[in-house]
Parts: sequence; structure tokens; C-alpha cells
Amino acid sequence: MREPLWMAGVAFVIALVLTPIIRDIFRSYRVVDRPGQRKTHPHPIPRSGGIAIAIAYGISLMWASGSNGPLASSGLEAWRLIPAASLVLLTGLLDDLFSLKPLLKLAGLTAAASVAFWSGVHIGAVADHALPLWLDFPATVFWLLLTSNALNLIDGVDGLCAGMGFLASFTLFAAALWDGNLALASLTAALAGALLGFLCHNINPATAFLGDSGALLIGFLLGCYGMIWTEKASTLLSMLVPLLALSIPLLDVALSVLRRVLRHKPIFSADREHIHHRLLDRGMSPRKAVLVLCMVGGLIAALGLLASSGHLGKNQGIFVAVFCTAALLGIRKLNYAEISVASRLVFSGAFQRTMGAEIQMSQITSSLEAAANEDDWWEALVEAADGLGLAGVRWTGAHGERRRVLVEQAASAWSFSIPLSETDSVAIEGQLGTSANPCDLIGFAAVVRQTFSGPQRTGTTAAGGVAGTPA
Repeated sequence: MREPLWMAGVAFVIALVLTPIIRDIFRSYRVVDRPGQRKTHPHPIPRSGGIAIAIAYGISLMWASGSNGPLASSGLEAWRLIPAASLVLLTGLLDDLFSLKPLLKLAGLTAAASVAFWSGVHIGAVADHALPLWLDFPATVFWLLLTSNALNLIDGVDGLCAGMGFLASFTLFAAALWDGNLALASLTAALAGALLGFLCHNINPATAFLGDSGALLIGFLLGCYGMIWTEKASTLLSMLVPLLALSIPLLDVALSVLRRVLRHKPIFSADREHIHHRLLDRGMSPRKAVLVLCMVGGLIAALGLLASSGHLGKNQGIFVAVFCTAALLGIRKLNYAEISVASRLVFSGAFQRTMGAEIQMSQITSSLEAAANEDDWWEALVEAADGLGLAGVRWTGAHGERRRVLVEQAASAWSFSIPLSETDSVAIEGQLGTSANPCDLIGFAAVVRQTFSGPQRTGTTAAGGVAGTPA
């Protein structure tokens, strides 16, 4: 117990002292985060936190890996984490300095995750079932990419990313200490101490930012800690502790991906719709938004620790159900337009109706395209109009006029004309307030025009004649 606290104290002091020194150096070279539409700070702020935290964490970790340190006999030598973490730090620094393209940054993080895997930090097993190499490697890389980007995406308000990182580190520290895992407790204590020292300069109004170097490093290290924890987790629920410790960042990245997929936007595109942005738009101050998110994250982490310890007994299932229900209510409270619309489409039957309409339009297209001549095309068009619940259809052209009344004694409430060529057009008629299935008139018109040139004009109806039921 004494060694982890000593490591935390060393990291805290180093980060507390180094942050303003590196901040001033970055400011002199104008390596700053400038104000913008998605930013809450009014003045340029140096992105110097990553280096200060890395140095504080590294010194503390190397001390603990010495001959008498708590990591010396644990099998968790410093080299297992330092090479991969250094690569993450370098990737983040390059992004802070040169604004790397998303794919380049992703490549750097993937390389770092691969280094961590081959250094012995990996998922390994799930519920005492060893994972084969072909599954263990991609799962490890995905997890580290997820945690790194989750912390990076939530770094939008003073103190939020560092606060969430401290909260997650402390949660894993408590879990490791509770389980008697001194090595993991030492690792998490070092990061928690460094983050606490940096937070003294990062709480609103901040004088230093983490930058991508700091946010990515925090997420990457927490992902590594989570995998180290799961190696010795005794139950499936206890394996959820890393997920619950990072619940807010992981929820935010999941919602971000979901929103962008629903809007057909690139996953790596930036927007102002993250959880902290929604709270700010509701009138919360930056400090209050950070406090609320940290309180919610802390409560979830505490319940996760309680559930994993076995003290809930048979009520563990109830905890999972309550957590899922609370998460859904929280997402609903955020009132994302994309998720609200998607929910209505799914649960009101609109999605099924839309799918049915798309399938019907595809069948109409195939039927019209299969017509061998204008008579077949006309009959396919009439059948399609009848299936769409239209009142009537009329084809006017050089051949004369063809009309089919589909609803007897129906007064046309609207008509829609589709020009096909210089001489031909199709008019469709319909009624208002009927129970007929709604149709996409624009899509139907496009299909009619697209297939009109297909039939060979070899019909037998005389010019000026009328086919079908007379008007």
C-alpha cells in the first residue's frame, strides 16, 4: 500500500511542477489550441499536458521497476509499457504540431497497440477461455484504439478528459488494491498522481491543455491497465470494471459513431454534438458540466466495483439491468435528433413501412424493365399504379391516349404529371385521406422515366385510341 501511494505522490509533484514550465515553452513557440466554434476557451492555450504527464508517469514507473520497486518481481517490467506508450505520445505530438490526417494518426496508434501486444500486454482470455492468436491480436488492437480515441474525443471542456482519466485510474487502483494486485495498483496510482498534478492547471479556466499527445496517452494506458486487470479477473462481471470505469468516454464515442453513421457522415469528422456539448447547450457552465459527468462516471464506477466484489450476491443481474436502463434514459435525455428519429422509425413501424416501399419500388422497376413492348410496359405501369393505391393513370403521346381508372367513381384529389419525352407523358391521379399505402412519387416518376425507353415501340393500339377502361 505504501509503494503505490509513494508513486502517486512522486508523479503528482513532478506533473505539478513541470506543467507550467512546459506550458510556457509551448506558448513561446506558439504550439497552442486556438479558439473556435467547437471550443469553449476565449484565448489560445498551450497543448503541453501530454509531455508533463508522460515525464511524471515515466519517472515514477522506472523507479517502481527498480530492484526494490513494487514492479520488480511482478512480471510487469517498465519496458512492457514504455515503448508502446512512447509511440502513442509521439503520434499525438505530431498531430498537435502538424495536424495529422486521421488515417496517419490511426496508423500510429495501431502500431503502438501492436507493440503493446507483442510486449505481453493483451487481452489473452475471456472468462478463463484463452483467445487464439488470430482473435486475441485484433481484439487487443481494437480495444486500445477504442480507449485512446474515447478519451481524445471527450477532451472538449477544461478538466474533462484529465478528470475522467483520473477517475478511471483511481477506480482500477481501488479494484487492484481490493484484489491484492500490488503491481496494477502501482501502475494506476502513478497515472492518477500525474493526472491530479496536471488537473491543478487544467480546471476551468485552464492554463494548459492535454493536446492529442496527452489525451491519446491517457486512453492508451487505461486500455493497457484494463487488459492487465482482466488477466486475473475471477468473474465475468469483474471483467466489466474497465468498461464501467470508462463508461462516459466509451458511451460518447459509441454515440458519435452511431450519429455519424445515421447521417452518412465520415466517422472521423468533427462536430459539436458530444455529451459535454449537449450539457453546455442546456445552459451548464463548463465546470458544472465536468462535475456532472464526473459524478455520474464515479457513481457507475463505484457500483461496478461493488458488483465485481461479489457483495451484491444474486442481485448482480439487477445491477446490470438498472445500469442499462439508466444508460438508455440518459441517452434519451440528451435528445439527439438522429437517435430520436431512428427510434421512431424502428418502434413506430415506419422503418418496416419504408423498407416495404423500397422493396415495392424495386419490384416495379424490374417489372417495367422486363416489358418487351409498349403494351407490356403499359400493363406493367397500370399494375404498379394499382399496387400503389392510385386512383388512375393516363399515358398521352404521339400514339394518342391510354387511360385506366383504378378506383371506380373516385373524384381525383390530385394529379401528378411525368414528362417522358417531347411527345409523351404519364399522369397519375390519387385521392386524399385514403388508406392506400403512401408512395414516393419522385422515386416512382424516376423509375417510369428510366424504363420508358426500354420497351420497343411495337404496340398495336392505333394512334388516338384508348386502352383500358374509358374515363
